[in-house]
Amino acid sequence: MEKKNIDWANLGFGYIMTDQRYVSNYRHGAWDDGCLTTDATVTMSECAGVLQYAQTCFEGLKAYTTEKGQIVIFRPDLNGQRMEDSARRLEMPVFPKERFVDAVIQTVRANAAYVPPFGTGATLYIRPYMFGSSAVIGVKPAEEYQFRVFTTPVGPYFKGGAKPLTICVSDFDRAAPHGTGHIKAGLNYAMSLHAIVTAHENGFDENMYLDAATRTKVEETGGANFIFVTKDNKVVTPKSDSILPSITRRSLIYVAKEYLGLEVEEREVYLDEVKDFAECGLCGTAAVISPVGKVVDHDKEYVFASGMEKMGPITQKLYDTLTGIQMGHLEAPEGWIQVVE
Repeated sequence: MEKKNIDWANLGFGYIMTDQRYVSNYRHGAWDDGCLTTDATVTMSECAGVLQYAQTCFEGLKAYTTEKGQIVIFRPDLNGQRMEDSARRLEMPVFPKERFVDAVIQTVRANAAYVPPFGTGATLYIRPYMFGSSAVIGVKPAEEYQFRVFTTPVGPYFKGGAKPLTICVSDFDRAAPHGTGHIKAGLNYAMSLHAIVTAHENGFDENMYLDAATRTKVEETGGANFIFVTKDNKVVTPKSDSILPSITRRSLIYVAKEYLGLEVEEREVYLDEVKDFAECGLCGTAAVISPVGKVVDHDKEYVFASGMEKMGPITQKLYDTLTGIQMGHLEAPEGWIQVVE
């Protein structure tokens, strides 16, 4: 398929409308067959459950062009499983993960002309989401829902390479114990907006959220999981019931163990340990790993040995290996790569 006439090298990380999107509606206790449509608008009641009580969840993943010219998607089954978990927690009907994967593939295939060519650094971002669409005025779940998937071509998250971030320990809480921190609910991101705007106003790139119960343990940022490296090259990731189970983080843990032969620990990480780590990064779909150069805890600063100029050596190896798998340079574990065409 001939590619669209887009300046791939200068794409930002923003929304560009593509030709097709997938839509399925839940009515009378069942999901319909779903279909692709050219209509990018959403029409619903002014009293829709999503508008009144934020009954919505979403996912984010990418399609890539490999060096062999194939269009592939990275581990979409895990996104489908996570959306199932999010839906159950929000009392929404489950859109089965098998149908989720099929819907994603259909949408990417229909928009293949928007998948950036290999070597441009750009990708096709995929956004599946679900929301309560029927009128709800009492505090209760909606009766009707809509599941949708759209795509948009995006440039690399960091233009000119990833520069280490400066983050602050937030005075705000991201998630309560036994709350919704472990699912990808829209409301989690809405409540983080004031905190990230505040961080930016104070000169920081991101927030480090602590556990709400004791405010002594590292959890995550508003949109990414933490990954640390000790001075003896052990990879450490925080463990908590209120952390979103990042697919990128889980993949990096596997890469660290199986490809790089590194020791990995998933455990509670205390704030007072941060100063002792050699490297720190934020991991997620958008950038894979964003290096952190400095953490500021009010009147204290922790600067990582890797510094403010570039990724630390272990973080760089993790990044290179995972992106190598995604782009087809390295052989992928079974089931990680879904070929679209």
